[in-house]
Amino acid sequence: MARQILQQCLTCQAWSLSTTCPACGETAQAAAPLKWSPEDNRAQIRRKMYNVESKEWAQELPTLPSLQDMKDSHVVTEEE
Repeated sequence: MARQILQQCLTCQAWSLSTTCPACGETAQAAAPLKWSPEDNRAQIRRKMYNVESKEWAQELPTLPSLQDMKDSHVVTEEE
Protein backbone atom coordinates (compact mmCIF):
# COMPACT_ATOMS: atom_id res chain seq x y z
CA MET A 1 0.00 0.00 0.00
CA ALA A 2 1.16 3.52 -0.75
CA ARG A 3 2.42 5.70 2.08
CA GLN A 4 0.11 8.46 0.94
CA ILE A 5 -3.53 7.78 0.13
CA LEU A 6 -4.21 10.20 -2.76
CA GLN A 7 -2.45 9.19 -5.99
CA GLN A 8 -2.27 10.83 -9.43
CA CYS A 9 -1.73 9.00 -12.70
CA LEU A 10 1.54 9.82 -14.47
CA THR A 11 -0.04 9.38 -17.92
CA CYS A 12 -3.58 10.82 -17.88
CA GLN A 13 -3.35 12.87 -14.62
CA ALA A 14 -6.47 11.17 -13.17
CA TRP A 15 -6.84 10.99 -9.39
CA SER A 16 -7.15 7.71 -7.52
CA LEU A 17 -6.71 6.03 -4.17
CA SER A 18 -4.82 3.18 -5.83
CA THR A 19 -1.31 3.05 -7.29
CA THR A 20 -2.89 1.78 -10.53
CA CYS A 21 -4.96 4.31 -12.51
CA PRO A 22 -8.61 3.21 -12.88
CA ALA A 23 -8.96 5.20 -16.14
CA CYS A 24 -5.98 3.99 -18.17
CA GLY A 25 -4.37 1.25 -16.05
CA GLU A 26 -0.98 2.99 -15.87
CA THR A 27 1.06 3.71 -12.73
CA ALA A 28 -0.02 6.42 -10.31
CA GLN A 29 2.19 8.12 -7.75
CA ALA A 30 1.68 10.17 -4.61
CA ALA A 31 -0.07 13.44 -5.45
CA ALA A 32 1.95 15.46 -2.95
CA PRO A 33 5.20 14.99 -1.05
CA LEU A 34 5.05 13.32 2.33
CA LYS A 35 4.71 15.58 5.31
CA TRP A 36 7.66 16.33 7.53
CA SER A 37 8.43 13.61 10.02
CA PRO A 38 9.80 14.15 13.55
CA GLU A 39 12.02 11.14 12.83
CA ASP A 40 13.78 13.08 10.04
CA ASN A 41 17.39 11.90 10.06
CA ARG A 42 18.62 14.88 8.04
CA ALA A 43 16.98 17.63 10.09
CA GLN A 44 20.20 18.51 11.89
CA ILE A 45 22.04 18.89 8.58
CA ARG A 46 19.23 21.05 7.16
CA ARG A 47 19.20 23.32 10.22
CA LYS A 48 22.96 23.78 9.94
CA MET A 49 22.70 24.48 6.20
CA TYR A 50 20.07 27.21 6.71
CA ASN A 51 21.79 28.50 9.86
CA VAL A 52 18.50 28.54 11.76
CA GLU A 53 20.15 29.18 15.11
CA SER A 54 21.31 32.66 14.13
CA LYS A 55 19.36 35.76 15.14
CA GLU A 56 19.42 37.03 11.54
CA TRP A 57 17.52 33.98 10.33
CA ALA A 58 14.77 34.51 12.89
CA GLN A 59 14.45 38.19 11.97
CA GLU A 60 14.07 37.36 8.26
CA LEU A 61 10.99 35.18 8.84
CA PRO A 62 7.72 36.72 7.62
CA THR A 63 5.30 37.88 10.28
CA LEU A 64 1.57 38.37 10.29
CA PRO A 65 0.07 41.79 10.87
CA SER A 66 -1.34 42.42 14.31
CA LEU A 67 -4.84 41.19 15.09
CA GLN A 68 -6.11 44.76 15.24
CA ASP A 69 -4.66 45.54 11.79
CA MET A 70 -6.36 42.45 10.35
CA LYS A 71 -9.69 43.43 11.93
CA ASP A 72 -9.39 46.99 10.62
CA SER A 73 -8.61 45.87 7.07
CA HIS A 74 -11.48 43.35 7.16
CA VAL A 75 -13.96 46.03 8.21
CA VAL A 76 -12.76 48.35 5.46
CA THR A 77 -13.21 45.71 2.76
CA GLU A 78 -16.72 44.86 3.95
CA GLU A 79 -17.79 48.53 3.86
CA GLU A 80 -16.64 48.97 0.25
